[in-house]
Amino acid sequence: MKEVKVQIIGFGFIGQSFAEVLTKRREYLKRNYNLDIKVVSISDISGTIYGDIDLIKALRTMKEKGRIVDYPNEAKVKKSSGLGIEAIENIEADLVLELTPSNIRDGEPGLSHMLAAFRNSKHVVTSNKGPLAIAFKKLKEEAEKNGVEFKFEASVGGAMPIINFAKETLAGTKIISVQGIFNGTTNYILTKMTRDNVPLDIVLKEAQEMGIAERDPSYDIDGIDTASKLVIIANAVMDIDATIKDVKIEGIRKITPELITLAKEDGYVVKLIGEVCKNKLEVSPRLVPISHPLNVGGTLNVAVFYTDIAGEVTVIGKGAGKETVSALLSDIISIYRCR
Repeated sequence: MKEVKVQIIGFGFIGQSFAEVLTKRREYLKRNYNLDIKVVSISDISGTIYGDIDLIKALRTMKEKGRIVDYPNEAKVKKSSGLGIEAIENIEADLVLELTPSNIRDGEPGLSHMLAAFRNSKHVVTSNKGPLAIAFKKLKEEAEKNGVEFKFEASVGGAMPIINFAKETLAGTKIISVQGIFNGTTNYILTKMTRDNVPLDIVLKEAQEMGIAERDPSYDIDGIDTASKLVIIANAVMDIDATIKDVKIEGIRKITPELITLAKEDGYVVKLIGEVCKNKLEVSPRLVPISHPLNVGGTLNVAVFYTDIAGEVTVIGKGAGKETVSALLSDIISIYRCR
């Protein structure tokens, strides 16, 4: 049995979802993959707890108190005011689960967390797209230099396999380009506008009330989230050395019910599409034929790979939310299966 000591950095929705799933799947992972995944520290903005952590108590603490350092006082669990960096540098572990919010401006604090993990010979699994959109090459080189793994499937498609699918299932083929819908919020908004013939602001307000859109929706509807994921795909799948600055970005703010109606009359729908090929990284609203694989509805994501041997290959799935945990677990399993 391989014991894997994991540090969780960032204990928001995804971090708590991971802990919740792990409490239910620990025996399954032992039985089927010979892995005993043990969380040895949890850090959030309030500080860090470490030691013999009871995940059920940690989850209850967050629900009732909202801060991980309010975990019950126990001799076997220690507390520190130190945040992610201190935990990574001072607590013994095999793998860092970096789950802090994405920051597209400078990648922090996730970027520093990942670099610190590599320099302390710890594998990194992350859902945080910000550092990868800004400094993918640097992160990859640092991981390789220190002989550790860097996995980030959850940063692009959530539960929908994109990176691993391209690198493993499509191994041996040349991927010429990738097109896709990589943001569930904008897809929900455009789907609803198309179906009900209502303006963007009304649908956006409804999406916010449902928890599908953030209070500040600009990251989604201005195409920045899609662009971040496109950069990761460009670097990881097509070996293009790109950053967010290389992407031409246009969001959906100018899309009106009138434009959508005209598109429908001609047999098209309007979708926010991200596309990467050798000489182009672009995010923009586009007309998609109603019968095309890119025409998926609701909060679904989709990626179409255009290849030299396999032709067009399409992957569809949920791109965010609790389902993201499946990608995190898959990455952890793949690290130790390969080793």
